[in-house]
Amino acid sequence: MGLEFNSNEPIYLQIFNYIKKKILSNELKEGEKLPSVREYASELRVNPNTIQRVYSELENINLIYTQRGVGKFVTSDKKVMAEFRKDMSKEFILRFVKEAKDMGFKKDELIEFISNKYEEV
Repeated sequence: MGLEFNSNEPIYLQIFNYIKKKILSNELKEGEKLPSVREYASELRVNPNTIQRVYSELENINLIYTQRGVGKFVTSDKKVMAEFRKDMSKEFILRFVKEAKDMGFKKDELIEFISNKYEEV
């Protein structure tokens, strides 16, 4: 499954971020049906209320939607997806740049390092 819980943050938040990342990385495709609350809770060995909360929060931010009587699905709204990708990237980059500056990296060094690593990937 790829999800190991840690004690540093609430389980529901870890699951929320995990699913959000899978959606934004297109690992979960637009329009793809998500497992039912009970099914996913059983798979992760968590309380179904935890999954229900995660799904509710994902629906509140429009990353998933409910088709009544059928289930929950990943959004097909490209604008929503683009905004979340941009926001997630911005958060990651800000944390990375702050850490690099704290370690003494200069802007030019950081740009060169990123450029080199980008080519390696």
